[in-house]
Amino acid sequence: MRNAVILPNGLVLTTDNSAGIGEKLDDVVSIDDDVVSYFAGRVTLMEQWAAGAHPVSIIVHNFSGSKSWNKYVAGIEKLFVDLGQSCPVITGSTESNMEMLQSAMAVTMIGEKKEKSDQDFTWYVYGMPCVGGEVLEESEKIADTKKIWDALNCGLVQRVWPVGSTGIAEECKRIGLRGELENWDVEKSAGPATSVLLGIANNRIEEAKLHFGKYFEIIS
Repeated sequence: MRNAVILPNGLVLTTDNSAGIGEKLDDVVSIDDDVVSYFAGRVTLMEQWAAGAHPVSIIVHNFSGSKSWNKYVAGIEKLFVDLGQSCPVITGSTESNMEMLQSAMAVTMIGEKKEKSDQDFTWYVYGMPCVGGEVLEESEKIADTKKIWDALNCGLVQRVWPVGSTGIAEECKRIGLRGELENWDVEKSAGPATSVLLGIANNRIEEAKLHFGKYFEIIS
């Protein structure tokens, strides 16, 4: 499991945050608020999958002001539209008393574990590390959340391990792999989980190569 907390009742809690990225004048990266929440939600969702769960409730923590709330909600809803799934109920809070100079928000998801039968698998990496403006400028290189979701549901993918700011090599260490990839920058930040480590069922490797396409490599 990655950055997830298992609550006493068995529910799974995951979260991700974003700061200095959005629509405020002093933000380091200027981008629409709905895009910010989409990618924060994407990371939080894949943390759920890493724990073998899927969200049933979503909480948004908004420090950017009241005008950002609807956009943050819209971005998370689009994430689930892209999966072809109904979006869980979204609740949360907005800091409206103090005006912040930069945008800040967080997404928390509460999920339920999904039953699945384990198969032997081999670790692959899917999606190139991208950060900042590259996430939109080179979107064809990043891991497609819908492809991962479909592969999870049909048993093609047995494990999910999103890669963030520490890079591919560091995440590989956490699961006991050397993290060597030819012609990939394994030290570079993968931003909002643009790269994902996937445990592919050993009897479906060729199928997985066709399903995930170009940016999909075995990890040693």
